[in-house]
Amino acid sequence: MSSPTGPASGLPVRMPRPRQPGRHRRPEPAVAPEGAPALVLAVPGTPSAEARALGEEVISIARSELPGLDARIGYVDGDGAEYPNLQTVLAQAAEQRAARYQQALAAGVEATEPQGPVAVVVPLLAGPDNALMRRIRQAVVDSSAPAEVTDVLGPHPLLAEALHVRLSEAGLSRADRARLFTVATAADGIILATSGGEEAVQAAGITGMLLAARLAVPVLAAALDEPGAVAAIADQLRASGSGQLALAPYVIGPEAADGLLDAAVKEAGCAIAEPLGAYPAIGKLTLSNYMNALGIAPQQQMGASAR
Repeated sequence: MSSPTGPASGLPVRMPRPRQPGRHRRPEPAVAPEGAPALVLAVPGTPSAEARALGEEVISIARSELPGLDARIGYVDGDGAEYPNLQTVLAQAAEQRAARYQQALAAGVEATEPQGPVAVVVPLLAGPDNALMRRIRQAVVDSSAPAEVTDVLGPHPLLAEALHVRLSEAGLSRADRARLFTVATAADGIILATSGGEEAVQAAGITGMLLAARLAVPVLAAALDEPGAVAAIADQLRASGSGQLALAPYVIGPEAADGLLDAAVKEAGCAIAEPLGAYPAIGKLTLSNYMNALGIAPQQQMGASAR
């Protein structure tokens, strides 16, 4: 039984742990600033339950890194209440911000009229895709909402890590070069398959160099949406001595048109890893782009993986 001044004698008293002094002190966890713009994840491709689940997982990762984050999903090809398009999501965010301001005034609360973007739109794209980016920017214009659009997520060292993990999950590479064992099905040449045209291939090549350094095997990028491109890269790798190839999709998933990956596997005649999907790095890079757009990203947010 406790007394009015504390626990009864003999019971332990839990005291707050003092903060560790000095430069090795743990950083205070970041939280979303009050009134911060919404993060709107722009999901490309045909809306589906799978695309929604992927988008929800990505923003769940972002929220876990920044508590209090207002994160929403807008579909580039959205078609209604179940899969709202970007214009609808942005317009709703603007209406809700204006309504909160009016409610504060009506309640007699001294409030400043909201300024700046109502949302930051982060494209769910690993690499550049001019056609999709034009559509995303046009959707922002059509919404009439003040919003910013960030760059795509790559190239980035974290995406090379994600590709390595997907290959190892498929048994196509060792999980760790430092471990002294081999994988019988490990590839000795990687086709990094991306979509978005020549610019996307060039950007994928940067991540490909990072992946090659991790795997110690040649990695070459190819365009999924260019007929014959994957087969040409497969021939090039085989001609240079690679006998066992693997195809690593440098796509998150929804942005690749149906059938492209299946066609690429047939062209290359090799095994394939899973797309990047909702690998944790995707959520972290999404949040990093959002925070950088607002100028609130702490230095430690991405750690040593910063660009």
